[in-house]
Amino acid sequence: MLKQVAEGVLVHESEFIQSNSVVVQGRAGVLLIDPGITSNELADLANDLRELGQPVVAGFSTHPDWEHLLWHAAFGDAPRYGTARCAASIQDLLSHADWQARVAEGLPPEYAEEIPMDLLGLITGLPAGSAQIPWDGPIIRIIEHRAHAPGHAALLIEERGVLVAGDMLSDILMPFLDLEAADPLEDYLTALRLFESVADGVDAVIPGHGSVGGAGQLRARIKQDRAYLQALLDGGDPDDPRVGPSASLEWLPDVHQWQVQRLTQREQD
Repeated sequence: MLKQVAEGVLVHESEFIQSNSVVVQGRAGVLLIDPGITSNELADLANDLRELGQPVVAGFSTHPDWEHLLWHAAFGDAPRYGTARCAASIQDLLSHADWQARVAEGLPPEYAEEIPMDLLGLITGLPAGSAQIPWDGPIIRIIEHRAHAPGHAALLIEERGVLVAGDMLSDILMPFLDLEAADPLEDYLTALRLFESVADGVDAVIPGHGSVGGAGQLRARIKQDRAYLQALLDGGDPDDPRVGPSASLEWLPDVHQWQVQRLTQREQD
């Protein structure tokens, strides 16, 4: 079910890690951001849009993780975009004959049979440095950064006061680092500073996974994520409920420990 979070901005939440598909209404139709996750959920989303009388006129993937690259035939053949780095990353994967097997390794077993793969990742990279999404709707500013994944982009819908954060600023997930990057912690801190620079105009923040945050939540989530990262920098144990005994997902503490181990190994190499 679509829920309105701001004028002309709606969200559909998946059962899988509270994944958020974002719909932005334009003049002739909608922009669909990170639609997911299962075939039934995507079909339901397409049906909701038909009932609204809103065809999909464009799509956008915030970054090249599989759950942000999905699509459904019912959305039509509208152009689908990502940043140049995002598109290059997924195009490299799709160039391998066994790409489906590679993606399948990362799929949650309980959903694997329900996730459509045939249209995964068929996006066009926007020119490097593009500042806006090309479409007939409200201006959507692209805030590209290096945190979490190559070519990750948050989207700022300034006239609606909405920040679509991709896989960041979650109330249920701690920062997931791109541990293949040269400086994953500083990349993440830099992205948080970018978000902080636009915070005054944001009334709603939509994470890729988790709850939509209202006015004031953006700064609170930046502060929480920064504290987590600082704890990793200092070699301490973060005081963060997302990775503690009360974590909403039982596997998150293990992922946190894995990140700590990888960072320690990098320092020793």
